[in-house]
Amino acid sequence: MDTSESVKDTQKRAYPATYPKETYQTRLLKVLVTLAVVYTLYLAKSLLIPLFFSAFIALLLSPLVSVARKFYIPRTISATALMALLVTPFTFLGLELAEPAERWMHSLPKIAAEITQEIDEISNNLEVEKTPPDAAAKEEDASFFDWFSDDDEDAEAPVAQQENSTTVTDKLKQSGIEMGLTMFSSAPLLLAQIFACIILIFFLLVFGPGLFSVFIKDFPIVTNKRRALVLVNQIQRELSGYIVTISIINAFLGLATAAVFTYMGVDDALLWGALVALMNFVPYLGGLASCSILLVAGVVQFGLVSAALLPAILFLGINIIESQLVTPAVLGKSMQLNPLIIILWLSVTGWLWGVVGVLLAVPLLMSFKIILKNLGVLPHWIKLIKSK
Repeated sequence: MDTSESVKDTQKRAYPATYPKETYQTRLLKVLVTLAVVYTLYLAKSLLIPLFFSAFIALLLSPLVSVARKFYIPRTISATALMALLVTPFTFLGLELAEPAERWMHSLPKIAAEITQEIDEISNNLEVEKTPPDAAAKEEDASFFDWFSDDDEDAEAPVAQQENSTTVTDKLKQSGIEMGLTMFSSAPLLLAQIFACIILIFFLLVFGPGLFSVFIKDFPIVTNKRRALVLVNQIQRELSGYIVTISIINAFLGLATAAVFTYMGVDDALLWGALVALMNFVPYLGGLASCSILLVAGVVQFGLVSAALLPAILFLGINIIESQLVTPAVLGKSMQLNPLIIILWLSVTGWLWGVVGVLLAVPLLMSFKIILKNLGVLPHWIKLIKSK
């Protein structure tokens, strides 16, 4: 037996209570560190969300800047050209979608009131159909005794029902107005964050590689510098390939949805195509949310008839083809993630960072998986994330 092991055994026999206490202290420290990290992520979301989003975009565009550098094109010029190519299509798309999106936002209270009125009419018709035929005769027989009844009680029933209906409609209108005001009030902050992301992406493309090279060469924390360079390049290649592939698949999903909607006569087909393409970055839940929104859009356009299901059914068919055939065939099994892990991770990121956190959830989870796999650490976590 080794001398150090014998010394440890002797210490355990002499002081048996110290080792469990150290174990408990270590576990408690890990729990406190985890809570501190979660608390920091929650409080710093306004800072971390633009940083993560900018890092993902810069990671995608950095290989193109490196290729341009081989042709003696300065990084400033290539980064400016790439940013222009990135921003221009989205700017035109945003201008194209601004008018229908604004029209839908203004019509939300009216739509809510119309849907409520339709539901009230259907419920009233059902109540009339359920009324037994003897009820009319009883009402006629009771007409003589109505002279001695309290008229106020009979009059209060329809008035109360009308007041309840009006209250529900007013609440729906108020909620729609409040949602619109919330979106308009948060628009300046959103525009400021988008502008900050554009500036940050540009500086990451121009000055990021130089800073990374200095960090690898001069900082003593990096011991095996060659392995670190190979590892970072491999992570960048795999992660950028995944993000580009998912983005292309979602873009084609949006284009296919818009084309089918246009052919079938659905209004604002381009708006719904862009919406489902954005929502599809959220696996499983994004498709369900898109179907719900398209169902409301169908009811607004066609009314409470069977044709109202047309937009949701068309998208559901396209989404099934994409999720069950196209995405598994393109990404392969190595890029697949466990559905339950995805749902739990979406819940965590949604609680931490809201809607943007849900959109960034899967790229972040995929980043963790690729980094852990290339570092060769925590193999049980890798197996847990990609298990089926």
